[in-house]
Amino acid sequence: MERMSLEQDIAAAVNTLREGGIILYPTDTIWGIGCDATNETAVAKIYALKKRAESKSMIVLLADERSLLQYIAAPDVQVFDFLETVSKPTTIIYDGAIGLADNVINADGSIGIRICKDEVCKAIIKRLGKPLVSTSANISGQASPAFYAEISEDIKQGVDYIMNHRQNDTSPKLPSTIIKWGDNGVYTVIRP
Repeated sequence: MERMSLEQDIAAAVNTLREGGIILYPTDTIWGIGCDATNETAVAKIYALKKRAESKSMIVLLADERSLLQYIAAPDVQVFDFLETVSKPTTIIYDGAIGLADNVINADGSIGIRICKDEVCKAIIKRLGKPLVSTSANISGQASPAFYAEISEDIKQGVDYIMNHRQNDTSPKLPSTIIKWGDNGVYTVIRP
């Protein structure tokens, strides 16, 4: 069988997302399960696949900082300066989530968002025109797979589309740093 081009791979992923499906894809950190973060039904499919309680929210990926203004009610402008200083992929938990599926937002109204640096992820988000859910490609409570070969068959069988991009990449990847953003630029590191 002829190997799919990266362009075809991205187009197939975006079509699946537009149809309310869930995908398995490489992010700027580890492999993730994703869907349109504004589609409550698609988000529910991920919770069911991961056997994860909906009270444990998931991370949302955006393609650029400007998009934060669409999904956070009143972001602290100091966060933009902070984001310029980080080199490792960093997820920030913001208060005041808006415009996202209710079941992706924490009960307290907060949401974890990462501006992704990976060009393929950015292309998917931009073409979809919506933020992308990103959660580790594992059943809840199991170890997060470092690369594609470590992802369980249950997960692979449970998604609607698996990206071909980077399936053979075995370079070590780590989950993002997670920070809870507070008032006046004060933040707490949740996961270094």
